[in-house]
Amino acid sequence: MTSPERTERLVLPGVLTAEQAVETVAGIAAVQRDDGAIPWFRGHHLDPWDHVEAAMALDAAGEHERAEAAYHWLADHQLPDGSWYAAYADGDAARATDRGKESNFCAYVAVGVWHHYLSTGDDAFLERMWPVTVAAMEFVLRLQQPGGQIGWKREADGTPVTDALLTGSSSVYQSLRCALALAEHREEPQPDWELAVGWLGHAVRHHPERFLDKGRYSMDWYYPVLGGALRGPAAKERIEEGWERFVVPGLGVRCVLPNPWVTGGESAELALALWAMGESDRALDILKWIQHLRAEGGMYWTGYVFEDDAMWPREQTSWTAGSLLLAVAALGGDEATVQVFGGDSLPAGLSPDCC
Repeated sequence: MTSPERTERLVLPGVLTAEQAVETVAGIAAVQRDDGAIPWFRGHHLDPWDHVEAAMALDAAGEHERAEAAYHWLADHQLPDGSWYAAYADGDAARATDRGKESNFCAYVAVGVWHHYLSTGDDAFLERMWPVTVAAMEFVLRLQQPGGQIGWKREADGTPVTDALLTGSSSVYQSLRCALALAEHREEPQPDWELAVGWLGHAVRHHPERFLDKGRYSMDWYYPVLGGALRGPAAKERIEEGWERFVVPGLGVRCVLPNPWVTGGESAELALALWAMGESDRALDILKWIQHLRAEGGMYWTGYVFEDDAMWPREQTSWTAGSLLLAVAALGGDEATVQVFGGDSLPAGLSPDCC
């Protein structure tokens, strides 16, 4: 059982008490399977991105052995081309429920591995996970397009989908920077990655036309900030532009317009983006608002339909709780979480000289 001492950075007035933090961490741990896999909830599927998000939350809570088990699950189930399937039935690799391979899902392992290393300083872990990370990055970069954006996925038959998602590419941008941090730490230069992250960041910042139009989704609004491609005045301008459209004061952040539905994961991620751009007060407000999603037992409902006064869907996901814990950890000064999501210490890659 996680002790209050191990979750001291997860205590945030108005958001989590020490006892509540322990309860939420225990809720995520209860979802984790014996083999290390962390599905959305027991009986539901696992996807690699949300699996990593939950593992990072465990590290932020001091549950390093559980987090390491989650990364070992990824190492054990990585496919020969460096990827993972988009969904597994409750973590069972023999029962992949979506055999597509999504680029941002596969890239996110780099964020988790760097976060775990910063949390533990475990060189043996890094030695095992470095080749896993390299193979994943190579899979992802084979989907990079001439304009810098990252193609969405490969279909089950291997066909590349070259259309790019702004949210996904913004997440890949963070992943590549974490992969470069790993490479620098190991003194193994990766010039191709440096070029790739430079082109990708340029595309996210300056070329919205290179991405599919998903502007109805709040993730497309804040993810260029959360992923680190936008900072400073550009980040401020972007957040202000979408604030009234997506933020429902007192309740949280809409998932998609015009639906009257706020979601815990998007709200916590927006809070993390706000913290990263220096607006901790607004981040704290968001985290306080979404405490209405907290369920008995310490987990969080995925979302709330405010026109119907109804929690929907009727599920409490490991990644919703995980994203909230990571936002709280950042505000609380957890060093690994600050470095990974603050981005100041992550390599920026090589910026292109032209368009």
